[in-house]
Amino acid sequence: MRIVIQRVKQALVTVDGTCIGRIGKGLLLLIGIGREDTKEVIDKYIDKLLKLRIFADEQGKTNLSLSDIQGEVLAVSQFTLYADCKKGNRPNFLQAADPLKAEELYLYFLKSCKEKLGKVEAGEFGADMQVDLINDGPFTIVLDETAF
Repeated sequence: MRIVIQRVKQALVTVDGTCIGRIGKGLLLLIGIGREDTKEVIDKYIDKLLKLRIFADEQGKTNLSLSDIQGEVLAVSQFTLYADCKKGNRPNFLQAADPLKAEELYLYFLKSCKEKLGKVEAGEFGADMQVDLINDGPFTIVLDETAF
């Protein structure tokens, strides 16, 4: 699994000109599901996401988690996070999970986040989406297997 985490003041995702998800202060998550990922892997990532202290406290230090600030999440599936550009000029995506498995795990991710957080919005799996955001900081982190 790979997640690009962007701390945002607001973010939204549209499909065919229609807004399908919108959040205020919180995290925009671009989520890539790999071939070897499982529900147990998803659970580890969610636990890490909820505990990451990347929001400022009263002194301006990054001491607060998403849960601490009662932040919101916008999760957007993005298999292109598994692009392999080592050979040639056209990326291959062989390490990304097949679409059926990826969608199942993405939906599991959303359900689990909603149970633990509450406010979780989402993109549309497999759709051509446009994502607008106001990055807060900017503050962007890549979370992958090296974090565990």
